Amino acid sequence: MDVLIQLLDRLLQAVGQLFANPFYYIGILFIVLHYRKQIQMERKLFHTRLHSLLNETWRTVLWGWLGGISASVLMLFVGVNIEANTVILLWVLSIILVMMRVRFLCLAYAVGILGIAQVILSWIPNAASLQEAVPVLDIVVGADIPSLLVIVAVLHLLEGTLVGFQGARMATPLFLEGRRGQIIGGQQLQGFWPVPLFLLVPMTGGSIQGLPWETLFGSNLATGWTLLAFPAMIGFTELTISKLPRKQARFSASLLYLYGVILLVTAIAAHFWPPILLVGAVLSIALHEGLIRYNQWVEDKLVPFYVHSQQGLMVLSVVPNSPAHELGIQTGELIHKVNGHKIKTKTDLHVAMRLNSAFCRLEVLNEQGEVRFLQRAIYSGDHHQLGIILAPDQDALYFLEQRPLHLFSYLRSKLTGLLSNDSTKSM
Repeated sequence: MDVLIQLLDRLLQAVGQLFANPFYYIGILFIVLHYRKQIQMERKLFHTRLHSLLNETWRTVLWGWLGGISASVLMLFVGVNIEANTVILLWVLSIILVMMRVRFLCLAYAVGILGIAQVILSWIPNAASLQEAVPVLDIVVGADIPSLLVIVAVLHLLEGTLVGFQGARMATPLFLEGRRGQIIGGQQLQGFWPVPLFLLVPMTGGSIQGLPWETLFGSNLATGWTLLAFPAMIGFTELTISKLPRKQARFSASLLYLYGVILLVTAIAAHFWPPILLVGAVLSIALHEGLIRYNQWVEDKLVPFYVHSQQGLMVLSVVPNSPAHELGIQTGELIHKVNGHKIKTKTDLHVAMRLNSAFCRLEVLNEQGEVRFLQRAIYSGDHHQLGIILAPDQDALYFLEQRPLHLFSYLRSKLTGLLSNDSTKSM
């Protein structure tokens, strides 16, 4: 009971540290700007929004807290060794990296760089004099890299869980340029979560009450322990032109689980056998980049899915709370017939819907090719095309340019990354 009371007391202190930490609010600000950018993109491409800035922000923060508390409970049995100065240095590195590429906000890159730098410093003969000249190097040398690698591994296991549960819901439909120059549809699954971690760390003069359990990295906890607030950011960005959002989310989650397990095993090995430290630091970056490249390689091999066919028009997405949403029309289905007329083009769809201004009967082909019969009354003020967002054709006004962006390019304008379809101008 005394240990539980001390844990709650240290937890309250750590929560206070978290809310006083400016980096936590920087993470939330990044998320707000990210969703603002996403909604601007949706309005430009589809003349409507598919996500709500307020709803997505609070939901993201809430899931971040739930995930952070779950990860913190797990970390109670690890007992990492990390100091507040190390946390600040990692955030500074992350902010510098995200200015080059948005995906570099992931903690894996900052921890990997810190680990590589520590190993290089250990190879320099006059490292001590260099540390005196550059005080920040003391933090680099004193950082417990195996502990940081464990944190990265646990965060990616958590990220895999969040992607598996939330990834498909956070998908954004896009118009893209295919390999042959045609305009095709795609789905971008991306999300970021601010995760507050409360880590059990050694502290001289901390708690005098011993822990009733053994920790993995618990050799220094005998002199005292406390909880340290560590605001972290996790997130992913995946683009698919060949899979449904839920399938891409499961695929991405499986890769994140694989990454987390490999890095966790390497981190534990580095803790008990320090020479393997460099391997863990390099894997933190290289394996993360490798998984991204692997997903891109898989996508390049597959045939584009979000294109129209002779059987009907491909549904790229559905506007929330629209008639199509109420009817249960799903991404990846084909609009086969409307009011008894077979649909092959958008013109066919518009003509068929005008045949009956008060009622609409649909025949929809699902992913298995089975026909679903749907019908609904049409009311004044209903969304255009019942709220169905169709895959693009060559008349699309804009499409998204696929290129890596640094932070300022990503956030500065709602037009960033959007290109005008020149083929429509020549018609």
